[in-house]
Amino acid sequence: MPKQQPETTAVTAGRDASGALSPTIWTSTTWQSSGLDDTSKAATSVHTTGNYARYSNPSVRDFERSVAELEGAEDALAFGSGMGAITSIILALCSTGDHIVAQSQLYGGTVAFLNGPCKRLGIEVTFVDGLQPGAFAAAVKPGKTMLVLAESPSNPQMGVVDFSELASIKGPYTVVDSTLATPLGQNPLAHGVSLVVHSATKGIAGHNDATLGVVAGEKDLIDALWAYAVLHGATASPYDAVNGLRGIRTLGVRLAHQCSSARELATFLASHKAISAVHYPGLPTHPQHALASKQMRQFGSLLSFDVVGGKDAARKVVDGLKLVRPAVSLGGPETLICHPASSTHVGVSPEDQATAGITQGLLRVSVGLESATDVIADFQQVLANL
Repeated sequence: MPKQQPETTAVTAGRDASGALSPTIWTSTTWQSSGLDDTSKAATSVHTTGNYARYSNPSVRDFERSVAELEGAEDALAFGSGMGAITSIILALCSTGDHIVAQSQLYGGTVAFLNGPCKRLGIEVTFVDGLQPGAFAAAVKPGKTMLVLAESPSNPQMGVVDFSELASIKGPYTVVDSTLATPLGQNPLAHGVSLVVHSATKGIAGHNDATLGVVAGEKDLIDALWAYAVLHGATASPYDAVNGLRGIRTLGVRLAHQCSSARELATFLASHKAISAVHYPGLPTHPQHALASKQMRQFGSLLSFDVVGGKDAARKVVDGLKLVRPAVSLGGPETLICHPASSTHVGVSPEDQATAGITQGLLRVSVGLESATDVIADFQQVLANL
């Protein structure tokens, strides 16, 4: 068959041999062996099912294979959450005395982990403005830097990192958190990046009913991460993995609708006098729009904007919306809004918030599956009262 489009792969990937159209939920934590030799073989095998669920579960394995195929990767490894994936990558690849170069525009939980446990364990971290050409490479310490960590688009300012430039860095492993784009929006591995990671809780699963993380890359590297992950124990639930697979089946149509609505909303907000800035890579006014157009198939369902009047005005917007719901996740069916400075990035210092462009007037919107007309009307009514 000719090469499939990603939307088709989302429907065909990660299926078992049973012929079932709905994913099978394997609830067992352990499997009987045929004897001592079989037990020994299973205990020393890498990333295989049929032994113990912390090592691998068939439902989880189907989800992993589906993500790997969508990312164009040799393999993938699932975790109990996006932070389980991020922390496992860091702790599997870095030791005391090692160095990490990290983008300053990162999800708040990732920043907190880099500033907290990494510091306590003696892992040095240098934060850079990942949107500036050459910033990552300039901060690398040859022989010491083990990991270069980026997030693109970044949460919540929607900055875009040049993947080809990132992949050209020699020595350390390069990692892109691609949660906001999903595998149908972009494929960092195609540009030469070492690993791509997702909080699959968000757009991949897409229904606010699964907590999942996943990382994809070359098999040897995924196997190395697996060897640590079985000790770390941030294991993905088979129930969540099946919900993740269900989400992948409809990801194509969901993402297309959400991206279209997000662009309509961003365009409306950019023209409103109560809004001082809108951050969405699909807008021609976005500073990395040309780069985003080059390396993204779709621009994502997330946007953010700065409301005139700071936190007081932001509070009035959040409290005055009737259809749009205040909540901190993203990628689901409902359109959600949050105030990053007091929610997703509340654990980040004011100085680091300022560096990442997180102001008191910044609001983040995850556009859902409602009609764009209704979502825009909700913002119209609340902005008219500012």
